[in-house]
Amino acid sequence: MSVESTSQTLEPVTAAPLGARHDGRGTSFALFSSIADAVELCLFDDAGRETRFDLEQGEGFVWQGYLPGVAPGRRYGFRVHGPWDPPSGARCNPAKLLLDPYARAIAGEVRWDPAVYGHAPDDPDRADSNDSAPFVPRSVVVAADFDWGDDQRPGYATADSIFYEVHTEGFTKLHPDVPEQIRGTYAGVAHPAAVAHLKRLGVTAVELLPVHQFVHDAQLVARGLRNYWGYQSIGFFAPHNEYSSSGDGGSQVDEFRRMVRALHAAGLEVILDVVFNHTAEGSEWGPTLCFRGIDNAAYYRLQEDGSRYVDDTGCGNTVDLYLPHPLRLVMDSLRYWVQDMHVDGFRFDLAASLARAQDDFSPYSTFLEATGQDPVLSEVKLIAEPWDIGAYDVGQFPAGWSEWNGKFRDTVRDFWRSTPSTLPDFATRISGSRDLYGHGGRRPSASVNIITVHDGFTLTDLVSYDSKHNESNGEDNHDGTDDNRSWNCGVEGPTDDPAVLELRARQRRNFLATLLLSEGVPLLLGGDEFARSQSGNNNAYCQDNELTWLDWNAAAQNSDLVDFTARLCRLREQHPVFRRRQFFSGAPAHEHDRDDLDWYRPDGQLMTLDDWGASFARSVTMALSGATGDHTRPDDPFLIMLNAWWEPLDFTIPESLRGLAWQVEVDTAAPTAAGSMVDPAAPVRLTGRSLTLLRGTQPAS
Repeated sequence: MSVESTSQTLEPVTAAPLGARHDGRGTSFALFSSIADAVELCLFDDAGRETRFDLEQGEGFVWQGYLPGVAPGRRYGFRVHGPWDPPSGARCNPAKLLLDPYARAIAGEVRWDPAVYGHAPDDPDRADSNDSAPFVPRSVVVAADFDWGDDQRPGYATADSIFYEVHTEGFTKLHPDVPEQIRGTYAGVAHPAAVAHLKRLGVTAVELLPVHQFVHDAQLVARGLRNYWGYQSIGFFAPHNEYSSSGDGGSQVDEFRRMVRALHAAGLEVILDVVFNHTAEGSEWGPTLCFRGIDNAAYYRLQEDGSRYVDDTGCGNTVDLYLPHPLRLVMDSLRYWVQDMHVDGFRFDLAASLARAQDDFSPYSTFLEATGQDPVLSEVKLIAEPWDIGAYDVGQFPAGWSEWNGKFRDTVRDFWRSTPSTLPDFATRISGSRDLYGHGGRRPSASVNIITVHDGFTLTDLVSYDSKHNESNGEDNHDGTDDNRSWNCGVEGPTDDPAVLELRARQRRNFLATLLLSEGVPLLLGGDEFARSQSGNNNAYCQDNELTWLDWNAAAQNSDLVDFTARLCRLREQHPVFRRRQFFSGAPAHEHDRDDLDWYRPDGQLMTLDDWGASFARSVTMALSGATGDHTRPDDPFLIMLNAWWEPLDFTIPESLRGLAWQVEVDTAAPTAAGSMVDPAAPVRLTGRSLTLLRGTQPAS
């Protein structure tokens, strides 16, 4: 690669916005570094020739300049001259070409040559002088304009939402009705065939696994694998270029925007899973791609020996949002994705690490305070994964945030595999987890209810495997959790036994019905609605292949399960009692002469403390009066009858409710029974391990 240093003077700028901004005549460039002695802007032409320009230092440690004639599509990077002093946290190395932290697009990927590391192969504290430019990606200048037309956000209240978690590539990679050239891309997600499935289900939002530009780890590439999930971000403003059907020269930005516009037009929101807690640069042994070479100590949380990193994430480093510049970077990124890319919310990976003050989680951390007062972010959904490797902070985030409810997942899994002494906690979870969220002005919508997500078993594997089977990951099956709370229904893995297959199908319906009828906000894992399996792999982060891509043949074969899931989504949409704005009070509600929520034994008698305390208790009726917490939106009464016993059990409709006519809305043991009427005076027989939902109406006079 040829390199040209130039004496050409960049035009001076004042208060240039960080990153590269094209104005029609040229492009301004600006980079923050409080430690640099000099910063070079490196431009690359179509042949890969590099030309370097010296930036000038402005106010606030921002190095900047303006270059006429630089148009969108131009590739660039930076070289930062400054101290190499790992004990003090400084790792500047001008031999390493660095990405722009504010790059709107990134071209290429890391090629794992030793030159991509800022340090010597055998010593992380000794600098390496080999040029990394031939082996690292480039930042790309991007045009700011885009015709959004009449794009409108669907604007669902969080309580009215049903999230659908899916992978951008895996969603359409095998879809037969999506044109082959756009399968696995942003354009594929926006294709009418993909959108039609989402509309058929009745979900309100697509929650995409990470789409920020990320890196495929060296150890995975060496094993012939890929970083499929994408939890190794390196570009917080750039849509991942491999998901673009139109190349990586900047067109990925508009392709992403067209996807958002198409989903909005279909009434679907777009939620991004974002990874701000760490970056792909990893520990002191990791590559130098961006932040480490720009101003290491200004971005990362360092140990007292500044040459080593604090690792709250299990990924080698922790971005320090207690410091002003990384906090600004994250806030600027979030606002960019809302204002310029029109996304509707964010799910924050390992959010507990973002909310650490110095060491421990704090609801008053700088990050949570910043998001709480931001006028742009107050208009979108903020969802926390409320833990990291050192903290489990479920229920601790402030009002305005929702959280993945890991306790809901664990308890619901235990209940349906008939674990003793689970019933009281199960009742708490399905009624909104008031013990976790009933404080500080929070509401049931603070609980994002999960049973399966990308990390762990799929729903089919949850009822088909007792143990993980991760051998294909190349880690001797040591990766992934051993605490799956799963049950294989009698046979490990695939089977032809009709009794086992029937039980597994019923258990799938039990989990789906529990998820979608519980108070809080349901999150459905993409593919669970048609029995997708990963062959028992509960940590398929590195499997970019047919193991993880959605199998649309299975969707056709399991159309009845898709319809069952869609029916549950419609019930939730049509009946506000399942998406209450307020927690149950347990007292007579407005215009009702009975409690908004009662619990009955199978024999129709009110539950007592002794009943709740019985370790063998596995069955209960949840009686909803129809009160929604809003007297302007009264609903029908419902009975949710739950039987986690392995034997059939007769349930009795409480005597006070026998004056109503009761219709079967859901029966997980007999899905075709929906619509049939039951005799209020007769026992309602529930198959072992099954759920029945009855809706009460006034009988015809």
